[in-house]
Amino acid sequence: MKAIVINQYGHANQLEERDVPKPQIKDNQVLVEMHATSINPIDWKVREGYLKEMLPLEFPIILGWDAAGIVQEVGSSVTKFKTGDRVFARPATSAQGTYAEYTAIDEDKVALLPDSITFNEAAAVPLAGLTAWQCLFDFGQVKAKDKVFIHAGSGGVGTYAIQFAKHFGAYVATTASEKNQELVESLGADRFINYKEEDFSEIIKDYDLVIDTIGGEVQEKSMHVLKEGGKLVSIVQPPNEDLAKELGITAGFLWLQENGKQLEEIAKLMENGHVKSIIGHNFPLTQEGIQQAHQLSETHHAKGKIIINTK
Repeated sequence: MKAIVINQYGHANQLEERDVPKPQIKDNQVLVEMHATSINPIDWKVREGYLKEMLPLEFPIILGWDAAGIVQEVGSSVTKFKTGDRVFARPATSAQGTYAEYTAIDEDKVALLPDSITFNEAAAVPLAGLTAWQCLFDFGQVKAKDKVFIHAGSGGVGTYAIQFAKHFGAYVATTASEKNQELVESLGADRFINYKEEDFSEIIKDYDLVIDTIGGEVQEKSMHVLKEGGKLVSIVQPPNEDLAKELGITAGFLWLQENGKQLEEIAKLMENGHVKSIIGHNFPLTQEGIQQAHQLSETHHAKGKIIINTK
């Protein structure tokens, strides 16, 4: 099968098109014929070698950990899926990723894909959508009327986080650039903050939850907009626990847990029109296409999700 691989860590030019063996599934796995995948920051962070101690993968590595496609084979112990099912998933983080024509995925990480949702829309969801879901509900325990502050609302995680929080009745503030004001407000944001012109820490206070997608100084300043007993969850770096204790808040770092059941919940919200994927860019499954997609993701200015079409 065709796949885009890296044989060593480095820049985007390390991404190479190769003919590799089709995956052999285990008893608890399904083989998915890929129709679409997407690009996430973890992809190029692994490619650069930033995560090699946390994720010691062996070369050659097929990057990519979002999947949408059709089940081609099922393992002997699989009970939820059959050949021909439309599915989507966030596979385990392994060296056999989704920049390929086929991928093998554990059954418990897979969800059925309703007919009304396209493969592109589905491929945008797993990593970013599950991250947003787990930040809000697993860590944040968000409920109706809570005040939630989301950094980078026009990004992959941000677009889903705004929609989830609003659907469950929260008040949402978010940062974005002026060109993305209309987008984040259309998703339901109650308070738009132009991060280029406004200092969020001077504008908002007494929030219940902050979702930090930036890190560094922004993360530290974000702690001060929380009320006592509030929570900050970062997907970038572990927060300063001493400062959190001093301020009387809870702060933590969230590493996504793959979860097929949560994807099913998100699929229901999408099917019923409550949540949509924001797709800003499309590239083909080619060496050049993946290289360009990585370079775009690395700018941190991609609007919504970057989709790779494998069909």
